[in-house]
Amino acid sequence: MIVHRRAVPAVLAAAALLLTAGCSNDGEGPSGADDGSSPGRTAPGSSAPPRQVAEEPPPAKGSVKVVRTVAEGLESPWGLAPLPDGDLLVSSRDEGTIVRVDEKTGEKTELGEVPGVSAAGEGGLLGLALSPQYASDHMVYAYFTSASDNRIVRMVYDEEKPPGEQLGAPDTVFRGIPKGFVHNGGRIAFGPDKMLYVGTGESGDTGLSQDKDSVGGKILRLTPEGEPAPGNPFPDSPVYSYGHRNVQGLAWDDEQRLFASEFGQDTWDELNAIKPGDNYGWPEAEGRSDDKRFHNPVDQWSTAEASPSGIAFAEGSIWMAGLRGKRLWRIPLNGTETSAEPQAFLEGEYGRLRTVVPADGDRLWLVTSNTDGRGDPKDGDDRILELKVG
Repeated sequence: MIVHRRAVPAVLAAAALLLTAGCSNDGEGPSGADDGSSPGRTAPGSSAPPRQVAEEPPPAKGSVKVVRTVAEGLESPWGLAPLPDGDLLVSSRDEGTIVRVDEKTGEKTELGEVPGVSAAGEGGLLGLALSPQYASDHMVYAYFTSASDNRIVRMVYDEEKPPGEQLGAPDTVFRGIPKGFVHNGGRIAFGPDKMLYVGTGESGDTGLSQDKDSVGGKILRLTPEGEPAPGNPFPDSPVYSYGHRNVQGLAWDDEQRLFASEFGQDTWDELNAIKPGDNYGWPEAEGRSDDKRFHNPVDQWSTAEASPSGIAFAEGSIWMAGLRGKRLWRIPLNGTETSAEPQAFLEGEYGRLRTVVPADGDRLWLVTSNTDGRGDPKDGDDRILELKVG
């Protein structure tokens, strides 16, 4: 049985060192780092309530089968957007390019370079999303770090032009998201309501997360044109939820409920069920808390076991890619609670895992992240895998 809520050492000197050094790693931790944690249900001295498990009997244990390697040799891949014909668009964080991967052959074709990308640390060309009207407008949305901020642009993808010249001039739809060497967020996704949801980070400035006038450390909800979406919880504001540290995973279940993954600092990474207007606690709470002001996570993991980036929903579960944890977590759900103990798959088999995206039915696309400066690249890295899950 995998126990994922580990105790952490209560050594003040070590904690101070991690606060000034370890936390700058976006919760991913140095390559090969060990946080010295040991198995346990809750942290020593913690009064946080235990994880709530639904009363219904848990479903049968899940399964993961790697069907095939779709593509190899990708450089610092980050975002992935499936095209209507099944091919895949992939962003390169460090190169600032978008590549089309033939889903059948793995052949890679560069669309072009996104102008203005300033890659450094955890920043660069990050999340991708297709317009809800992609069939008619051929718009690709991208989240990237510029010289001054993090921003979202949209570009026309013209397949008739030569490779390398297929991206139109970027139209900036949202700017001014705080940037830093760490904690740049970066995941974007259109929701069932056709609004654009954005996971941001607090750029290392923890005070931004609780500041509702800042867009750092938030989940934002925007129209496709970049305006605050109708029905947002705060008047004339793009902020949908706040009190986040660094959100890099967004997914909806089959009841259209939003979930988000979040990097912790030294102790707890989180999977959260997002309710508009709610406060998720950072920096005053990391993981579960007794403070009624804060919305507790669905579940939590030690940073060594997860450091989660992308998430996807399939077969009744959230599937969560772990960077430092080097594993894929299955979190079975009953509503907004877990219905059974989460399970880990592919532990250490493919290194750091960055992005997971639904394919058809019980299939997922999984993107590794071993060429991001913190991994240990092997021949063929980085790669896209096709998984069959259940």
